[in-house]
Amino acid sequence: MKKLKSLLTFVFVSFLWIFGTNYLIEEFISPSYYNLFNHGKEAFYVVVTGCFFFFYVMKSEELDTAKEEEKRLSTLINSMVDFVNFKDGDGRWIEANKFGLKLFQLENVDYRGKKDSELAEYTEFYGDALRYCEISDEETWQKGVISRIEEEVLIPDGSTKTFDTLKVPLFHPDGGRKGLVVIGRDITDQKHVKNLLEESEQRYKSLFEYNPDIVYMIDIDGFITNLNPQYENITGFSVEETIGQHIKDILPRRSRTEISNIISSVISEKQPKTFELEVTNKAGNKIVLNCASVPMIINGKIAGIVGYAKDITQIRETEERLRRTEKLSVVGELSASVAHEIRNPLTSLKGFVQLLKMEDEKHQSYYQIMLDELNRINHIVGELLLLAKPQRLQYKKADIQTILYDVISLLKTEASLHNIQIDFEFLDKKLEIECEPNQLKQLFINLIKNAIEASASGDTVLISIELSNEESVVVKVKDNGCGISDEFLKRLGEPFYSSKEKGTGLGLTVSFKIVQSHNGDIRFNSLANQGTEVLVELPMSNNHKRGKDR
Repeated sequence: MKKLKSLLTFVFVSFLWIFGTNYLIEEFISPSYYNLFNHGKEAFYVVVTGCFFFFYVMKSEELDTAKEEEKRLSTLINSMVDFVNFKDGDGRWIEANKFGLKLFQLENVDYRGKKDSELAEYTEFYGDALRYCEISDEETWQKGVISRIEEEVLIPDGSTKTFDTLKVPLFHPDGGRKGLVVIGRDITDQKHVKNLLEESEQRYKSLFEYNPDIVYMIDIDGFITNLNPQYENITGFSVEETIGQHIKDILPRRSRTEISNIISSVISEKQPKTFELEVTNKAGNKIVLNCASVPMIINGKIAGIVGYAKDITQIRETEERLRRTEKLSVVGELSASVAHEIRNPLTSLKGFVQLLKMEDEKHQSYYQIMLDELNRINHIVGELLLLAKPQRLQYKKADIQTILYDVISLLKTEASLHNIQIDFEFLDKKLEIECEPNQLKQLFINLIKNAIEASASGDTVLISIELSNEESVVVKVKDNGCGISDEFLKRLGEPFYSSKEKGTGLGLTVSFKIVQSHNGDIRFNSLANQGTEVLVELPMSNNHKRGKDR
């Protein structure tokens, strides 16, 4: 219609020019100049109409191109799942896509040329949100740079959508505000997935870092890739210095082959394995770990091993104490039933041997051997009765150095017979502890006799005493004798277990019981052929009730 009007106007103007110029030439131009003006006006008409058509066609093409570009832009922004909005320098809406109009309930509103606060009147639900947009836009204008923020938009159904909003301010060369481009992407699902991932990571981190057991990760080549902080608490070695090492480098030699086979089995069979591992911590103490290793599978492929190692050292020590207690219980029951039955005929035998010894001069050496063996049997029966019969202990204050003096005086003769010297390093003050003196004498007699028997001729047994702290004393008995092997060291204190040819093991069993009854502790440090050191730690004050049965 517009083109038709333009054509009609051109035809009308053309006829008006032809007839009008012909009339004016005929009326006002002399015949001599008639042809000149007639051809001149025709040439002028051609030039003018040519220019008209040129600019008309160019403008039409520009308009068509602009409309085509506008159509393409409209198609592009309306196909986007993001909110897109173009505003001029005054904040008036120029263009918005369907997603944005639907989001803010402005689908049937003539939005062009209106500000956010004006459009807020058309949507009650999003009124406040649109009014806030003007504040947010102004902050972007003030900054003068592209801004990116996360915005929460409430949806009529009560849910909330999160938009990652990008605002791009455009300026004229003179610094004036030209326009503002606003693009908001719905990242609600991404945000939800991200939150789930973060929660999962936090749960994993809590499970990993705050687990009371050691958590370890090993790659398929056997290198340690991660350890939780509990590793350092249990072993004493730092996490940083251990990560990156091969598992073989931190295991004791005796366990390397076995653990390597277990790791290979977990990787090849993709099945969890449990095992116990004895290692040495940084302080040099043995600890027992109960380990469970499971395959770490990522995208269907095994990437390594993740495992847990629980410190069960105390559990194993408790089990060992229970085992020893059970043995003591068996010994006690056996002692109670047998000791008295042995002692009665033993007394008769000893009496008859003494009588025969007095009457028969010829076989004195035989009778003496018989009496010595009978005395040894009697001593064993006495130790059995000590284990079997509950002792009513009378605790009292006594100087432990005096007790040691008495024991050393008693054993010096026996030591001299074996050419053994006993040295006692004492303190120049009284060390009174709450104890049962006779039992402590029995304890130190057993320990010092063992040291004498383990020593060679010319050796020295060193006895010393020191204050461990204000609450306990430590007595050390050290010899340079044959020492104790690891096998015997583990089983010290078990009844009927002894390295001596004629030993019963009851002496140390009684010693352990005496220390236990005094709430003390006894430790053995020994190496084969390098001597033994026994440390007995006893509390200064005992919390036992007077006369309590043990």
